[in-house]
Amino acid sequence: MPKLTREEVEQIIETAREKGERPDLCQAELSETDLREADLRGVGLNGADLRGANLYRAKLDEADLGETDLRGANLTLANLRGANLIMADLREANLRGAHLGEANLGYATLHGADLSEADLGYANLGNVDLGEVNLSGANLRGATMPDGTIQL
Repeated sequence: MPKLTREEVEQIIETAREKGERPDLCQAELSETDLREADLRGVGLNGADLRGANLYRAKLDEADLGETDLRGANLTLANLRGANLIMADLREANLRGAHLGEANLGYATLHGADLSEADLGYANLGNVDLGEVNLSGANLRGATMPDGTIQL
């Protein structure tokens, strides 16, 4: 698939929503794309290439980001509440202050990610290696930790 521009992404999403369908950007090439404050709520992005993308304050609630490549992406203050991030590659991603409550990060790769001040309340972190991850000031209340325990 050729690399999509922000305008093309917005058009695909708008067209799908007008038809009452779930927008589908699975396997899309979006590396280095500027998607600041984009409305990607509920969008299917499974397997998409978002390496180095700027998703600052993007709305990704309930989005399907399973197996998505988000290495080095800027997700500062992004809303990922309830998003599927199973097996997503978030190495070196900036998720500072992001909202990840109830998100499923099972088996995600987070090496070198910055999750400082992020809200991970009730998120699933099962089978995630949190070594080399900055979690300073993060809310982990109710989160399922890598060993299966629930953070109180």
